[in-house]
Amino acid sequence: MNSLVIRADANAQIGTGHVMRCLALAQAWQARSGKATLVSNELAPALKGRLQSEGLELVSLGAVSNLNDDAAFLIETARAYNAEWVIVDGYHFDANYQHVIKKAGLKLLALDDNGDCEHYYADFILNQNLHATAELYERREPYTKLLLGTRYALLRREFLEWQNWERHIPEIAKRVLVTLGGSDPQNVTLRVMRALNEIDIKGMESIVVIGANNPHAKELEAVAAASCVTMRVEKNATDMPALMAWADVAIAGAGSTVWELAFMGLPSIVLRLAENQKEIARELAARDLGISISVCNDRTSELANGMTSLCLDSVLRSNISHRQQRLVDGAGAARVTSRLEA
Repeated sequence: MNSLVIRADANAQIGTGHVMRCLALAQAWQARSGKATLVSNELAPALKGRLQSEGLELVSLGAVSNLNDDAAFLIETARAYNAEWVIVDGYHFDANYQHVIKKAGLKLLALDDNGDCEHYYADFILNQNLHATAELYERREPYTKLLLGTRYALLRREFLEWQNWERHIPEIAKRVLVTLGGSDPQNVTLRVMRALNEIDIKGMESIVVIGANNPHAKELEAVAAASCVTMRVEKNATDMPALMAWADVAIAGAGSTVWELAFMGLPSIVLRLAENQKEIARELAARDLGISISVCNDRTSELANGMTSLCLDSVLRSNISHRQQRLVDGAGAARVTSRLEA
Protein backbone atom coordinates (compact mmCIF):
# COMPACT_ATOMS: atom_id res chain seq x y z
CA MET A 1 0.00 0.00 0.00
CA ASN A 2 1.34 3.45 -0.89
CA SER A 3 2.44 6.15 1.48
CA LEU A 4 -0.02 8.80 2.60
CA VAL A 5 1.03 12.44 3.01
CA ILE A 6 -1.15 14.74 5.13
CA ARG A 7 -1.06 18.54 5.24
CA ALA A 8 -2.60 20.07 8.38
CA ASP A 9 -1.65 22.59 11.07
CA ALA A 10 -2.26 23.07 14.77
CA ASN A 11 -1.53 26.25 16.71
CA ALA A 12 -2.93 28.59 19.34
CA GLN A 13 -5.32 30.22 16.87
CA ILE A 14 -6.85 27.21 15.09
CA GLY A 15 -6.48 24.56 17.79
CA THR A 16 -5.60 20.92 17.20
CA GLY A 17 -8.82 19.59 15.61
CA HIS A 18 -7.55 19.43 12.03
CA VAL A 19 -4.45 17.47 13.01
CA MET A 20 -6.25 15.12 15.39
CA ARG A 21 -8.92 14.05 12.91
CA CYS A 22 -6.16 13.51 10.35
CA LEU A 23 -4.47 11.30 12.94
CA ALA A 24 -7.57 9.09 12.86
CA LEU A 25 -7.18 8.72 9.09
CA ALA A 26 -3.46 8.03 9.44
CA GLN A 27 -4.16 5.29 11.99
CA ALA A 28 -6.71 3.64 9.68
CA TRP A 29 -4.19 3.84 6.83
CA GLN A 30 -1.50 2.28 9.03
CA ALA A 31 -3.91 -0.53 9.93
CA ARG A 32 -3.83 -1.42 6.24
CA SER A 33 -0.02 -1.60 6.38
CA GLY A 34 0.45 1.87 4.92
CA LYS A 35 2.80 4.61 6.04
CA ALA A 36 1.68 8.12 6.97
CA THR A 37 3.57 11.42 6.98
CA LEU A 38 2.33 14.76 8.33
CA VAL A 39 3.55 18.02 6.83
CA SER A 40 2.89 20.77 9.35
CA ASN A 41 4.21 23.80 11.17
CA GLU A 42 4.15 25.22 14.68
CA LEU A 43 3.37 21.94 16.43
CA ALA A 44 3.71 22.11 20.21
CA PRO A 45 6.25 19.64 21.67
CA ALA A 46 3.57 17.60 23.46
CA LEU A 47 1.57 17.22 20.24
CA LYS A 48 4.70 16.29 18.30
CA GLY A 49 5.43 13.58 20.83
CA ARG A 50 1.89 12.23 20.59
CA LEU A 51 2.00 12.04 16.80
CA GLN A 52 5.41 10.42 16.72
CA SER A 53 4.28 7.84 19.30
CA GLU A 54 1.50 6.95 16.85
CA GLY A 55 4.05 6.17 14.14
CA LEU A 56 3.64 9.31 12.05
CA GLU A 57 6.69 10.81 10.40
CA LEU A 58 6.69 14.58 10.83
CA VAL A 59 7.99 16.99 8.21
CA SER A 60 8.31 20.67 9.07
CA LEU A 61 6.85 23.01 6.47
CA GLY A 62 9.65 25.49 6.99
CA ALA A 63 9.66 29.15 6.04
CA VAL A 64 7.15 29.29 3.20
CA SER A 65 5.67 32.72 2.55
CA ASN A 66 2.53 31.92 0.53
CA LEU A 67 0.15 29.13 -0.47
CA ASN A 68 1.88 28.52 -3.79
CA ASP A 69 5.15 27.75 -1.99
CA ASP A 70 3.16 25.68 0.51
CA ALA A 71 1.65 23.57 -2.29
CA ALA A 72 5.03 23.20 -4.01
CA PHE A 73 6.59 21.93 -0.78
CA LEU A 74 3.74 19.47 -0.30
CA ILE A 75 4.12 18.14 -3.85
CA GLU A 76 7.86 17.75 -3.37
CA THR A 77 7.30 15.87 -0.11
CA ALA A 78 4.64 13.60 -1.62
CA ARG A 79 7.00 12.66 -4.44
CA ALA A 80 9.89 12.08 -2.05
CA TYR A 81 7.74 9.65 -0.07
CA ASN A 82 6.25 8.06 -3.19
CA ALA A 83 2.78 9.02 -2.02
CA GLU A 84 -0.12 8.47 -4.36
CA TRP A 85 -2.61 10.15 -2.01
CA VAL A 86 -2.39 13.58 -0.40
CA ILE A 87 -4.81 14.77 2.30
CA VAL A 88 -5.35 18.44 3.12
CA ASP A 89 -7.29 19.70 6.12
CA GLY A 90 -7.58 23.44 6.71
CA TYR A 91 -9.82 26.30 5.67
CA HIS A 92 -6.99 28.06 3.81
CA PHE A 93 -6.42 25.28 1.26
CA ASP A 94 -8.39 27.03 -1.46
CA ALA A 95 -9.35 26.18 -5.05
CA ASN A 96 -5.98 27.18 -6.48
CA TYR A 97 -4.14 25.08 -3.88
CA GLN A 98 -6.20 22.02 -4.79
CA HIS A 99 -5.75 22.68 -8.51
CA VAL A 100 -1.97 22.84 -8.16
CA ILE A 101 -1.92 19.51 -6.30
CA LYS A 102 -4.05 17.86 -8.98
CA LYS A 103 -1.97 19.28 -11.85
CA ALA A 104 1.05 17.61 -10.24
CA GLY A 105 -0.62 14.25 -10.86
CA LEU A 106 -1.42 13.44 -7.24
CA LYS A 107 -4.67 12.07 -5.86
CA LEU A 108 -6.25 14.43 -3.36
CA LEU A 109 -8.68 14.11 -0.45
CA ALA A 110 -9.86 17.42 1.03
CA LEU A 111 -11.41 17.52 4.49
CA ASP A 112 -14.05 20.21 4.72
CA ASP A 113 -16.77 21.47 7.06
CA ASN A 114 -18.91 24.12 5.41
CA GLY A 115 -18.46 24.13 1.61
CA ASP A 116 -16.90 27.59 1.60
CA CYS A 117 -14.32 26.96 -1.14
CA GLU A 118 -15.08 28.69 -4.48
CA HIS A 119 -14.35 25.45 -6.36
CA TYR A 120 -13.21 21.93 -5.47
CA TYR A 121 -10.64 19.99 -7.50
CA ALA A 122 -10.07 17.16 -5.02
CA ASP A 123 -10.80 13.54 -5.95
CA PHE A 124 -12.72 13.17 -2.68
CA ILE A 125 -14.32 15.72 -0.38
CA LEU A 126 -14.89 14.48 3.15
CA ASN A 127 -17.38 16.34 5.34
CA GLN A 128 -18.25 14.31 8.45
CA ASN A 129 -20.91 16.69 9.75
CA LEU A 130 -24.69 16.38 9.98
CA HIS A 131 -25.30 19.40 7.76
CA ALA A 132 -23.16 18.02 4.91
CA THR A 133 -25.14 17.80 1.65
CA ALA A 134 -24.25 17.52 -2.03
CA GLU A 135 -25.67 21.02 -2.54
CA LEU A 136 -22.73 22.44 -0.59
CA TYR A 137 -20.39 21.07 -3.25
CA GLU A 138 -22.03 21.88 -6.57
CA ARG A 139 -18.87 23.83 -7.48
CA ARG A 140 -16.72 20.76 -8.03
CA GLU A 141 -15.11 18.81 -10.83
CA PRO A 142 -17.10 16.01 -12.52
CA TYR A 143 -14.69 13.42 -11.11
CA THR A 144 -14.97 14.67 -7.49
CA LYS A 145 -16.69 12.19 -5.19
CA LEU A 146 -18.37 13.09 -1.90
CA LEU A 147 -18.04 11.37 1.48
CA LEU A 148 -20.69 13.08 3.57
CA GLY A 149 -22.16 12.72 7.04
CA THR A 150 -21.41 11.01 10.33
CA ARG A 151 -21.01 7.66 8.58
CA TYR A 152 -17.51 9.03 7.88
CA ALA A 153 -16.87 10.59 11.31
CA LEU A 154 -13.16 10.25 12.04
CA LEU A 155 -12.46 8.66 15.42
CA ARG A 156 -8.99 7.73 16.59
CA ARG A 157 -8.33 4.09 17.35
CA GLU A 158 -8.40 4.52 21.14
CA PHE A 159 -12.15 5.06 20.81
CA LEU A 160 -12.69 1.77 19.00
CA GLU A 161 -11.87 -0.15 22.18
CA TRP A 162 -15.12 1.27 23.58
CA GLN A 163 -17.46 -0.09 20.91
CA ASN A 164 -20.58 -1.68 22.41
CA TRP A 165 -19.88 -0.01 25.76
CA GLU A 166 -23.08 0.84 27.63
CA ARG A 167 -23.38 4.14 29.46
CA HIS A 168 -25.02 4.29 32.89
CA ILE A 169 -27.36 7.29 33.22
CA PRO A 170 -27.52 8.41 36.89
CA GLU A 171 -30.58 10.12 38.32
CA ILE A 172 -28.51 13.27 38.89
CA ALA A 173 -25.42 13.96 36.81
CA LYS A 174 -22.52 15.01 39.02
CA ARG A 175 -19.43 14.34 36.89
CA VAL A 176 -18.73 17.06 34.33
CA LEU A 177 -16.10 16.93 31.57
CA VAL A 178 -15.03 20.26 30.08
CA THR A 179 -13.21 20.10 26.74
CA LEU A 180 -12.98 23.18 24.55
CA GLY A 181 -10.27 22.26 22.08
CA GLY A 182 -6.51 22.32 21.93
CA SER A 183 -5.96 26.07 22.27
CA ASP A 184 -9.00 28.14 23.42
CA PRO A 185 -7.47 31.59 22.68
CA GLN A 186 -10.56 33.39 24.07
CA ASN A 187 -10.24 31.47 27.36
CA VAL A 188 -13.86 30.32 27.27
CA THR A 189 -12.76 27.52 29.60
CA LEU A 190 -12.44 30.10 32.39
CA ARG A 191 -16.06 31.21 31.89
CA VAL A 192 -17.20 27.59 31.98
CA MET A 193 -15.34 26.97 35.23
CA ARG A 194 -16.97 30.04 36.76
CA ALA A 195 -20.38 28.81 35.60
CA LEU A 196 -19.79 25.44 37.26
CA ASN A 197 -19.25 27.27 40.54
CA GLU A 198 -22.79 28.69 40.22
CA ILE A 199 -24.42 25.25 40.02
CA ASP A 200 -26.02 24.08 43.25
CA ILE A 201 -25.64 20.30 42.96
CA LYS A 202 -24.07 18.58 45.93
CA GLY A 203 -21.05 16.41 45.19
CA MET A 204 -20.35 17.79 41.71
CA GLU A 205 -16.92 16.99 40.24
CA SER A 206 -15.27 18.29 37.10
CA ILE A 207 -12.29 17.43 34.93
CA VAL A 208 -11.18 20.30 32.70
CA VAL A 209 -9.17 19.16 29.68
CA ILE A 210 -6.86 21.67 28.02
CA GLY A 211 -4.54 21.22 25.08
CA ALA A 212 -0.86 21.79 24.43
CA ASN A 213 -1.52 25.18 22.82
CA ASN A 214 -3.62 26.61 25.66
CA PRO A 215 -1.85 29.77 26.95
CA HIS A 216 -3.99 30.03 30.11
CA ALA A 217 -2.96 26.84 31.89
CA LYS A 218 -1.61 28.44 35.10
CA GLU A 219 -4.65 30.67 35.53
CA LEU A 220 -7.04 27.75 35.01
CA GLU A 221 -5.15 25.57 37.48
CA ALA A 222 -5.38 28.34 40.09
CA VAL A 223 -9.13 28.72 39.53
CA ALA A 224 -9.60 24.95 39.84
CA ALA A 225 -7.68 24.86 43.11
CA ALA A 226 -9.90 27.60 44.59
CA SER A 227 -13.17 26.24 43.23
CA CYS A 228 -16.07 25.23 45.45
CA VAL A 229 -16.54 22.31 43.05
CA THR A 230 -14.08 19.42 43.11
CA MET A 231 -12.19 20.32 39.97
CA ARG A 232 -8.89 19.45 38.32
CA VAL A 233 -7.21 20.55 35.11
CA GLU A 234 -5.77 17.84 32.86
CA LYS A 235 -3.30 19.00 30.22
CA ASN A 236 -2.57 17.03 27.04
CA ALA A 237 -4.92 14.17 27.89
CA THR A 238 -4.05 11.03 25.94
CA ASP A 239 -7.04 8.87 26.91
CA MET A 240 -10.12 10.92 26.07
CA PRO A 241 -12.45 7.90 25.83
CA ALA A 242 -11.76 7.04 29.48
CA LEU A 243 -12.49 10.62 30.54
CA MET A 244 -15.71 10.62 28.52
CA ALA A 245 -16.70 7.30 30.11
CA TRP A 246 -16.05 8.77 33.58
CA ALA A 247 -18.26 11.80 32.94
CA ASP A 248 -22.04 12.00 33.20
CA VAL A 249 -22.24 15.14 31.05
CA ALA A 250 -19.86 17.32 29.05
CA ILE A 251 -19.38 20.93 28.03
CA ALA A 252 -17.61 20.99 24.68
CA GLY A 253 -16.89 23.14 21.66
CA ALA A 254 -18.87 22.43 18.49
CA GLY A 255 -15.92 20.97 16.60
CA SER A 256 -14.81 17.42 15.81
CA THR A 257 -15.05 16.48 19.50
CA VAL A 258 -18.85 16.30 19.21
CA TRP A 259 -18.57 13.08 17.17
CA GLU A 260 -16.35 11.53 19.83
CA LEU A 261 -18.92 12.50 22.46
CA ALA A 262 -21.68 11.03 20.29
CA PHE A 263 -19.82 7.74 19.94
CA MET A 264 -19.44 7.60 23.73
CA GLY A 265 -23.09 8.58 24.26
CA LEU A 266 -22.14 11.49 26.50
CA PRO A 267 -24.94 14.12 26.77
CA SER A 268 -23.43 17.53 26.23
CA ILE A 269 -23.85 21.26 26.18
CA VAL A 270 -22.22 22.40 22.95
CA LEU A 271 -20.66 25.86 22.77
CA ARG A 272 -20.33 27.71 19.47
CA LEU A 273 -16.76 28.95 19.78
CA ALA A 274 -16.30 30.10 16.16
CA GLU A 275 -18.36 31.01 13.12
CA ASN A 276 -17.35 27.79 11.34
CA GLN A 277 -18.99 25.78 14.17
CA LYS A 278 -22.41 27.39 13.80
CA GLU A 279 -23.93 24.75 11.51
CA ILE A 280 -22.66 21.85 13.61
CA ALA A 281 -24.18 23.34 16.76
CA ARG A 282 -27.44 24.17 15.00
CA GLU A 283 -27.92 20.65 13.64
CA LEU A 284 -27.12 19.00 16.97
CA ALA A 285 -29.73 21.13 18.72
CA ALA A 286 -32.31 20.68 15.95
CA ARG A 287 -31.99 16.89 16.18
CA ASP A 288 -32.06 16.83 19.99
CA LEU A 289 -28.49 15.55 20.14
CA GLY A 290 -27.30 18.17 22.61
CA ILE A 291 -27.96 21.63 23.98
CA SER A 292 -26.41 24.47 22.00
CA ILE A 293 -25.37 27.70 23.73
CA SER A 294 -23.55 30.72 22.31
CA VAL A 295 -20.59 32.23 24.15
CA CYS A 296 -20.80 35.72 22.66
CA ASN A 297 -20.68 37.42 26.06
CA ASP A 298 -19.16 36.97 29.49
CA ARG A 299 -22.38 36.03 31.26
CA THR A 300 -22.25 32.64 32.92
CA SER A 301 -25.88 32.38 34.05
CA GLU A 302 -27.21 30.89 30.80
CA LEU A 303 -24.58 28.18 30.87
CA ALA A 304 -25.09 27.47 34.57
CA ASN A 305 -28.88 27.23 34.13
CA GLY A 306 -28.57 24.99 31.06
CA MET A 307 -26.11 22.73 32.83
CA THR A 308 -28.32 22.49 35.92
CA SER A 309 -31.33 21.51 33.81
CA LEU A 310 -29.34 18.83 31.98
CA CYS A 311 -27.84 17.41 35.16
CA LEU A 312 -31.25 17.09 36.86
CA ASP A 313 -33.12 15.56 33.89
CA SER A 314 -32.12 11.89 33.56
CA VAL A 315 -34.78 11.19 30.91
CA LEU A 316 -33.42 13.92 28.66
CA ARG A 317 -29.86 12.67 29.13
CA SER A 318 -30.87 9.10 28.37
CA ASN A 319 -32.67 10.10 25.19
CA ILE A 320 -29.74 12.22 24.00
CA SER A 321 -27.28 9.44 24.74
CA HIS A 322 -29.20 6.82 22.76
CA ARG A 323 -29.65 9.14 19.78
CA GLN A 324 -25.95 10.00 19.82
CA GLN A 325 -24.76 6.42 19.76
CA ARG A 326 -27.01 5.56 16.82
CA LEU A 327 -25.33 8.36 14.91
CA VAL A 328 -21.63 7.41 15.10
CA ASP A 329 -20.40 3.81 14.96
CA GLY A 330 -16.64 4.42 14.99
CA ALA A 331 -15.92 2.93 11.56
CA GLY A 332 -15.70 6.24 9.66
CA ALA A 333 -11.91 6.34 9.21
CA ALA A 334 -11.86 2.74 7.98
CA ARG A 335 -14.60 3.53 5.45
CA VAL A 336 -12.62 6.48 4.11
CA THR A 337 -9.37 4.55 3.71
CA SER A 338 -11.28 1.73 1.99
CA ARG A 339 -12.52 4.25 -0.58
CA LEU A 340 -9.00 5.60 -1.10
CA GLU A 341 -7.54 2.14 -1.52
CA ALA A 342 -10.29 1.17 -3.98
